[in-house]
Amino acid sequence: MNLIIDIGNTRVKTAVFEEDKIIKHYIFNKSRLLSEMKIIVKNHQINEAIIASVSSISEKKLAKLNNLVTLRQASQQLQLPFKNLYATPKTLGVDRMALVFGAVMMYPNQNVLIIDAGTCITFDFVNKQKEYLGGAISPGIEMRYKALHKFTFKLPLLQINKPLHFIGNSTNESIHAGVVNGVIQEIEGVIQQYKNKYLHLTVVLTGGDANFLSKQLKSSIFANQNFLLEGLNKMLIFNKNK
Repeated sequence: MNLIIDIGNTRVKTAVFEEDKIIKHYIFNKSRLLSEMKIIVKNHQINEAIIASVSSISEKKLAKLNNLVTLRQASQQLQLPFKNLYATPKTLGVDRMALVFGAVMMYPNQNVLIIDAGTCITFDFVNKQKEYLGGAISPGIEMRYKALHKFTFKLPLLQINKPLHFIGNSTNESIHAGVVNGVIQEIEGVIQQYKNKYLHLTVVLTGGDANFLSKQLKSSIFANQNFLLEGLNKMLIFNKNK
């Protein structure tokens, strides 16, 4: 079995895979990384693991993880099934790289736009020639709510909520309409931009807010909250014998 570890800014998402199937899924705070890993490795027959981190993790902690299980790090040094045409390839985050990896492996010979709606909303595009062209990065939903509260004097900090109408009839409803409806229109607009140039386009929506957003989008999409974990698993399998 493979262990996939995705370390975010505050939380860790892990999954145990048997080939391409997720057997068990775990989410916990980053401070509990080592203690949780000990339990997971003890409870499952793990053969190999891969770790991707968008935040810093110490060499000491990595060494301790490697003592628990044979560990690979997702990085630019691994073999990739696509050509990276990003102008600054070394700055491409491992999370975005894994998403593109998954897209190429799961949707071969297709134009694929991957939208990851998490802390940030990232757009990544790979064409049917397996060329990664880049994409876009914008603030995520929670970040937008927090920004309105932090950078104004009176606007309250609200929890994410579907607006009742695109015209907000109160301050709270206006915030929900501005944030959520704004994100929906942004995503729909970006999808249409790509469709105008690439007639046959596959769109994958993932990330923590994927399920919330998928119910409100009109565009045809594949919603998969575990797409990043699946991409990392594909990366591990692809590089096992390299």
